[in-house]
Amino acid sequence: MTIAQRFADALAGDPATQQPGGAAPELLPVRLARACAAVLPVDGAGLSTLSSPHGRWPLGGSDAEADLTERLQFTAGGGPCVTAAATGRPVFAMPEDIGRRWPAFAALLTERTRYRAVVALPFRRALAGVGALDLYLVDPAAVPRLDVFDTIAVSDLVTTALGEAAVWSTWTVETGPEWLHGPAAVRRSGVWRALGRMSLELDLGVPSALDLLRSHATATGSTVDDVAHAVLTGALPADLLTGPC
Repeated sequence: MTIAQRFADALAGDPATQQPGGAAPELLPVRLARACAAVLPVDGAGLSTLSSPHGRWPLGGSDAEADLTERLQFTAGGGPCVTAAATGRPVFAMPEDIGRRWPAFAALLTERTRYRAVVALPFRRALAGVGALDLYLVDPAAVPRLDVFDTIAVSDLVTTALGEAAVWSTWTVETGPEWLHGPAAVRRSGVWRALGRMSLELDLGVPSALDLLRSHATATGSTVDDVAHAVLTGALPADLLTGPC
């Protein structure tokens, strides 16, 4: 059986599709991430997209740990997925590579997940420059054993699925395809609302406000998404972010 057939079977057989709402178009990235983790010898997978130099939107992860790893990468302000999407080149990051190139992310990854290695593959073809697929591995020794052709083929199948979903659905430039509006992306939108509030209340530019969120998240063992939620709900007044944590 080819890798394409195995991927199609994993996607069609996702248990979530058998549940009410499980096949909703906004959950396509989650199903794709699960299929990636099912057919490749990896421990987790996640999809994300870049919207600006500061904007990163999670699309969906194969499980809770993969979702958390994306949030940690966003909290750190950099990592393999961001680099792969920005450069258009695959990134095969072993522990020493992660520690050297993205020390903030390395510390969070080691402290809060089982993952020790990351393979990030940029979207290609029609979605080139838009985002990337992250593959997470607990055992770094598994990275050299990955079949490069299978891995790239799966990444291209993901890109094709997202592209076809966009082509065969109705959407506007303002809203984007439905797969941009899954639960993880909706939660990330709270960060941008919090940044708008902070910019007004603290008279800061968005990059500076984002730096405050990241500093507070790192100091308190949280994530930018969670700190932003606290700001929006009033549990954390914005002016407290400018003082010691």
